[in-house]
Amino acid sequence: MRAAHPVGLPGVDALTSAPLVLPARAGPDDLVRLCALVRTRLDAGGGSVVCDARALGGIGLDAVELLARLELAARRAGGRIRIRDAAPDLRALLSLAGLRFETEREAEGGEEPGGGQERGEPGDPPP
Repeated sequence: MRAAHPVGLPGVDALTSAPLVLPARAGPDDLVRLCALVRTRLDAGGGSVVCDARALGGIGLDAVELLARLELAARRAGGRIRIRDAAPDLRALLSLAGLRFETEREAEGGEEPGGGQERGEPGDPPP
């Protein structure tokens, strides 16, 4: 009897879901819905939910409150949230508020996920 080999690519989690895209503005009903989505995704498996913060408008306390509540919902479900594509101003405001989040930046064309460029851009000085 042979041991079953995992299906798929090694090191790639097949259960990783698409990022949770956050709206530009979230009202109270949106907040309840987003927290429920975070809990549902964590209940389905995985230790974290990636939240795409690119659309968050008006970097201010509303965005901080949204992210803090999502993190609280995630922690209550035994997980965390990771923030993708957060604007530098938002990251600074979160830090100022004393909130620490795992952040990630989606790779742009010509870049590797680690942030290194595969090739130079036109107009870049030589290495």
